[in-house]
Amino acid sequence: MFALSCLIAQIIVVVPATAYAAGDPLTVVNNLSDFIFGLIRAIGMILLGFGIVQIGLSLKSHDPSQRANGFLTLAGGVIITFAKEILTLITGG
Repeated sequence: MFALSCLIAQIIVVVPATAYAAGDPLTVVNNLSDFIFGLIRAIGMILLGFGIVQIGLSLKSHDPSQRANGFLTLAGGVIITFAKEILTLITGG
């Protein structure tokens, strides 16, 4: 699982992202914001996958503490994955 996470992280970093140069500073800031939230979403998806694996392993080994950690990781992954949408709902923008 760790190797898969490292591979996904390397793909995200190595794959070149298109840089949209614009004369308007607000457009530049919005493009940077979209890029950063894309990275945050990728980290959230990795945490979601890791949480699912932890829950599956805990069900196999009947370990309640590992199950609790799996559900917490899963919940954290959901929150991190949808951070931009949550912030948009909170700010009303």
